[in-house]
Amino acid sequence: MSKLLSLLAVGLALSLGTAAHAAEDKAAPTKQQSKMAACNADEKAKTLKGDERKAFMSECLKNKPATQQDKMKACNADEKAKTLKGDERKAFMSECLKK
Repeated sequence: MSKLLSLLAVGLALSLGTAAHAAEDKAAPTKQQSKMAACNADEKAKTLKGDERKAFMSECLKNKPATQQDKMKACNADEKAKTLKGDERKAFMSECLKK
């Protein structure tokens, strides 16, 4: 009986650790993920195909950190920004530009 309880306790501890780790993975996007989103939002990336797109994305991701103008383009391209109006849009844009 005590072995069963010990195994149950170990199993519970392991499952809680896994759940906590999964929650960390869903946190804010990394810098690389943000750069990838900005590069994908760029109008050029939408029209390129195959090797041209790969070359563009590679160059885009190598470039220095996104400028304020690049961030603005990416935030404006977000579907959520297109549906919001007034103060809600201002709040969204402010938060998006801080990333």
